[in-house]
Amino acid sequence: MTAMEKEPGMTVDLNCDMGESFGVYAHGCDEEIMPYVTSANIACGFHAGDPATMRRTVRLALEHGVAIGAHPGLPDLAGFGRRNMDVSPDEAYGLVVYQTGALMAFVRAEGGRLRHVKAHGALYNMAARSRELAEAIAEAVYRVDPELFLFGPASSELIKAGRRIGLRTVSEAFADRSYERDGSLTPRRLPEALIADEEEASRRAVRMVREGRVRSRQGEDVAIVAETICIHGDGPHALPFARSIRQALEREGIAVRPAGASR
Repeated sequence: MTAMEKEPGMTVDLNCDMGESFGVYAHGCDEEIMPYVTSANIACGFHAGDPATMRRTVRLALEHGVAIGAHPGLPDLAGFGRRNMDVSPDEAYGLVVYQTGALMAFVRAEGGRLRHVKAHGALYNMAARSRELAEAIAEAVYRVDPELFLFGPASSELIKAGRRIGLRTVSEAFADRSYERDGSLTPRRLPEALIADEEEASRRAVRMVREGRVRSRQGEDVAIVAETICIHGDGPHALPFARSIRQALEREGIAVRPAGASR
């Protein structure tokens, strides 16, 4: 089952990776972005974040009525969780349970409820392709709380694994990243990987929701399912992108709500 029962293109979630500061190192502009998004994926201390940042970001999301999700990543602070690691399915399971449980405790302590889980960076990309890793992550989420939503790329192993185990899944698309003709994200090492123009990002977001298509880096249209659209909170254009994309969606009559929210 999918997370949202909707008329095609009329409702979408707008999510952002947040809480990625660490100690004395400030990262992102969470306070400014939070009013424009409907879901926050909060780092859990492995690729970024720390207990004080987690608590502060949870409070900020609750103040703005933004749905809160855990954003578990690989234990790689130096590489911001974006470097592949040879982790086993059993290790991936433990990483997700540990980090999701930690954030869930902060959310409950502040009187809220954890709503979703979205793996971060290399862990997300690896699990999108690997059935074994995807199944480990889906099982971890299900055992922590079977009511949680699992975010992942449309038609990926993550979405398939989530559905098999009985989780509600949310297919994710990216407005600030370019795509390849096979529907995968352009590797970050390539200069065309990031979308730098907010108007282009907004147009792409609207088209992904309205038409279910995105133009690939090779100039071909690719089919895509966009139940939630991600903005990377650490990007240099994160704030103008969040504002512009939210406004563009609403101008087109597309309601922006957390995944699975009632109308």
